[in-house]
Amino acid sequence: MSKTIVALDFSNKEEVIKFLEQFDKPIYVKIGMELTYACGLDIVKTIKEMGHQIFLDLKLHDIPNTVKGGMKNLAKLGVDMTNVHCSGGITMMKAAVEGLKEGAKDGQRPLCIGVTQLTSTSQKAMNDELGISGSVIDCVIHYAKNAKEAGLDGVVCSVHEAKAIHEACGEDFLTVTPGIRLASDSVDDQKRVATPQLAKEEGCDYIVVGRSITKAENPKMVFDQIETIMEG
Repeated sequence: MSKTIVALDFSNKEEVIKFLEQFDKPIYVKIGMELTYACGLDIVKTIKEMGHQIFLDLKLHDIPNTVKGGMKNLAKLGVDMTNVHCSGGITMMKAAVEGLKEGAKDGQRPLCIGVTQLTSTSQKAMNDELGISGSVIDCVIHYAKNAKEAGLDGVVCSVHEAKAIHEACGEDFLTVTPGIRLASDSVDDQKRVATPQLAKEEGCDYIVVGRSITKAENPKMVFDQIETIMEG
């Protein structure tokens, strides 16, 4: 299984297929809101038929019963990983896992991870706009512990929080890390970013890479280079 998840930040099905046809073996991809809202959930079936693994990144956050029902239907699609917002609370996260179990194909539910704090959220924004006191890392660790108690498989976090999360929740508790950029790239709208090498050093289990791969002249070559770092 690949440790590098490619974010398919495209606006239509044709662009996705053209991009994925450049790879000669299955890879792990992330389908987010942009692609889902543009193509509908049928895009999952299309990509699955091409043999790829899918992290469906829709960040469910609602009352427990609604999340449970939503997750039950998402599990039926055969995705490999999906997520919720940890800020929805332990009861909601438990309901998410229950829904995935009920909808799972062949009894094998998708991995479920919790979003701690978005990598676009700065310390100041968290304190002043969201009204959450303390440091980002304290909030992230608190959310991660709640996610583990609820039965989730791991969390989404920044590279800079992965090591502390493993210390608090165990090495088998997954850390999935967006905000990855190559050293030569712009950080765009992310605040807490890092390189693949740092992600490897900090013990991240999976990294999510978008524009560094999708906008590259040779996406497969860049993917292979990043995956070599993560597997090294």
